Amino acid sequence: MTEILIRNASHVLTMDDARSEHSGVDIRIKHGVITEIGTGLDSTGDTLLAEGCVVTPGLVNTHHHLYQTLTRAVPGGQDALLFGWLQTLYPIWSRFGPEEMYVSAQVGLAELMLSGCTLTSDHLYLFPNGARLDDTIHAARDIGMRFHPTRGAMSIGESDGGLPPDSLVEREADILEDSIRVIDGFHDPAEGSMCRVGVAPCSPFSVTRNLMRDAALLARDKGVMLHTHLAENDEDIAYSLEKFGCRPGQYAEDLGWTGEDVWHAHCVKLDGQEIDLFARTRTGVAHCPCSNCRLGSGIAPVRAMRDAGVPVGLGVDGSASNDAGNIVLEARQAMLLQRVARGADAMSAREALEIATRGGAEVLGRQDCGQIAVGKRADIAIWDVSGIESAGSWDPAALLLAGPTRVRDLLIEGRAVVRDSHVTTIDLPKVIARQNTLARALAWL
Repeated sequence: MTEILIRNASHVLTMDDARSEHSGVDIRIKHGVITEIGTGLDSTGDTLLAEGCVVTPGLVNTHHHLYQTLTRAVPGGQDALLFGWLQTLYPIWSRFGPEEMYVSAQVGLAELMLSGCTLTSDHLYLFPNGARLDDTIHAARDIGMRFHPTRGAMSIGESDGGLPPDSLVEREADILEDSIRVIDGFHDPAEGSMCRVGVAPCSPFSVTRNLMRDAALLARDKGVMLHTHLAENDEDIAYSLEKFGCRPGQYAEDLGWTGEDVWHAHCVKLDGQEIDLFARTRTGVAHCPCSNCRLGSGIAPVRAMRDAGVPVGLGVDGSASNDAGNIVLEARQAMLLQRVARGADAMSAREALEIATRGGAEVLGRQDCGQIAVGKRADIAIWDVSGIESAGSWDPAALLLAGPTRVRDLLIEGRAVVRDSHVTTIDLPKVIARQNTLARALAWL
């Protein structure tokens, strides 16, 4: 159907410019766009009854490593800090191929959908045994997720003083050439795009200064965004000071890695000057609270970033460092950590939800997403608050305080990709079974 009417929503959190909230309203969708919000609207197409439900914009995930859903809770990496964790996982990831990339991406994308996510980025920076970024792009296309894949890379192997094994690094000329290929083949800059491609060298400790600089030049020539990891933990800061003689923020600025077309993952250890730099340049941050807790990296200064005007979105990070991919739980964790660090009034449930919706869309340069407003894309999450999670709640719209954590229905571009808490676009039990078979094979090698 080209038209859908969401009827009689008990509560709608729009995240529009006025942060409007409505009760008992209908939302009309035509051709993937929200065209009308009001009461008593006539239906000429499909109708989704939303009485007893809270309706929000679809949530946005600004940082993920989808391939890692095949390596959750790996022994030897469960209690390690970032660098040790990476060194445990690299040899396992080196055995991946195209099927592992495709299947793990579908599992990760389905998990995100069930938690209310309608738009996700992905950072794929290793390509063993014929794997390509295309594998994850095809997975997102087949499941129906709005996707922002980034062509990552590593070019400094162990023999040159880097962390990754030499078998996982690439020649920098090849990296740039393949970045051009995937941008030309898949990037769609149009409003309503289902796929935009970014350029994303993995991190300052796995690529050279030259690649960082050349990647920025390439991205701006092609009109695409830039993404990398930055200032994730104390080891990261120490590496930057030792190797580059400066903090990560200065390193990024010197190489052209600040601006509205750039977003950095983690930024746990940004200091005041770096926060001011990001605010002044409108450089975005993907805040990954669960992964930062899991790896013992610390609590990112999100309250200070938001107060300074830094664009902040949320990221589940890889499922090998989170071990989950539930974006609504990530929003709850973000709220709780800021309260731990700054007090109970440091972040409200509604502000955390705003970061998870509108905030993430702005970080990814998607002004057409992240809001329930006329003219915006119809990426909408419908949450049934009649169940046990919300029983007794005085404010069902405070989803991050009382749940639920799984959507009833999810629309992406006006298409129902989740109905009654089940993914509609793939045979999920079959995909999960294949995922588990692949994971067992990796564990036995």
